[in-house]
Amino acid sequence: MSPSDIVQKLWNYCNVLRDDGMSYGDYVEQLTYLLFLKMADERTKAPYNQDPIVPKKYDWPNLIKKDGDDLFDHFRHLLEGLAKEKGLLGLIFNKSQNKFQDPAKLRRLIVDLIDKENWTAMSADVKGDAFEGLLEKNAQDTKSGAGQYFTPRPLIQAMVDVMSPRTGETICDPACGTGGFLLAAHDFIVDHNPNMTTAEKKKLKANTIKGWELVQGVARLCAMNLMLHGIGSPEYEPIDVSDALAVEPGEHFNLVLTNPPFGKKSSVTIIGEDGKTVKERDSYERNDFWATTSNKQLNFVQHIKSLLKIDGRAAVVVPDNVLFEGGAGETVRRKLLHECDVHTLLRLPTGLFYAQGVKANVLFFERRKGSENAATKTLWIYDLRTNTHFTLKTNALKRSDLDEFVACYYGIPNKKSQDVFCRDKSKKSKPLPKTLSRNNRKPTWTDKKPNGRWRSYDYDEIVARDKASLDIFWLKDDSLEDSENLPEPDILAQEIIDDLEAALVQFREIAEDLGEGNSTT
Repeated sequence: MSPSDIVQKLWNYCNVLRDDGMSYGDYVEQLTYLLFLKMADERTKAPYNQDPIVPKKYDWPNLIKKDGDDLFDHFRHLLEGLAKEKGLLGLIFNKSQNKFQDPAKLRRLIVDLIDKENWTAMSADVKGDAFEGLLEKNAQDTKSGAGQYFTPRPLIQAMVDVMSPRTGETICDPACGTGGFLLAAHDFIVDHNPNMTTAEKKKLKANTIKGWELVQGVARLCAMNLMLHGIGSPEYEPIDVSDALAVEPGEHFNLVLTNPPFGKKSSVTIIGEDGKTVKERDSYERNDFWATTSNKQLNFVQHIKSLLKIDGRAAVVVPDNVLFEGGAGETVRRKLLHECDVHTLLRLPTGLFYAQGVKANVLFFERRKGSENAATKTLWIYDLRTNTHFTLKTNALKRSDLDEFVACYYGIPNKKSQDVFCRDKSKKSKPLPKTLSRNNRKPTWTDKKPNGRWRSYDYDEIVARDKASLDIFWLKDDSLEDSENLPEPDILAQEIIDDLEAALVQFREIAEDLGEGNSTT
């Protein structure tokens, strides 16, 4: 079956379970437990003949023998027992619970839907894409809040394309959610390196990718997502369930790709090199941070710089406030511009994310060796926001919408960009051309071409701006010039909602700051 057929089959059954009060998120989680057990059993048989990793009393053959109340009791004990295991088993089953209300419906899922497929023999593309499809459907359920862990796949693909990870490079996401960036980077390396050696393939599967995720349930989905794509093993856990910001990183990476969670407050306080603290429930010291702040995104930007090796590359989704906020925000921007080559900014339109009220950007930078001279020379900005309108349901972002940005990034014709970064699985993969370079960039904006979306600003121009703000626009908003250029009513209504939601978030943060100030006086 195709991925869409499998997703539809599994998702149709979810609708049956919703009558019992099971949420989309609960269903995907229960599927994860059962798929893991089934695949672990498949790998003990020919042609794999691997040693079993699940204790015999909890394995798949024992599970499918059960029925009725015996099945319920066994499933509950199974989850409790495997949660105590170490390694990959512990990562998948930690804090697991049975969310089924009817043993007959659990039995049907086990026997009719999971057991009938040979998941291990199925290609990683099919079963991986099927699970990704379920994760996206879960993200669409706004009540679950799962959308905050799901970055639109066309955006991820474009970010990975311009970062172009290579064999032998290590890749990290310190806020990995369900693993979208890690998977896309892995697939990019596979697609563009068809002649990898056995040693290179082994390293890619077991020593290349690392993610951190704070929420156990999300980390579980990420681990399963990676496993279905052939990444990870009982000996190698690619996901660390912990607060990535808690300590200075002990390992460093060639690439960092991430979309940190939006929302200002951290649950902990940072003590920066300026010695200042913000009083909250917990505190920890990060001497590698430039500024003390409770702004989560600013802390992630500082953390990502620390995660990078010298000349390491980063692409990070950040909300607008990271570009213009004063105080700690200005300190972080000036330090980042000086110590890293902040070379590209992609201004994203609204309507891309499941979380409401999000105005976001992608910041691209490379860490450099310490120097008296600023590492940033020129910042190139691509404005995809002005006069573009997307919605999740009627006009969702496609990878082709980012073709011009990818072409501009490398200064190559749009047609060549489409050929180099082709994602058509029916076409043979091609190695990346060695001539790809950011040195070939040319602006599409000039005085004579005022509608060009791609232009550059020198370092001196940027740091001379108020608070070294990167919140830069130059295109005229057509809807302000002529009412006939207004978007369709549904898109306009959604944009108004997004603006109001964004304003509410900022007002809540101000209210929280005022509340904290009063509590400390």
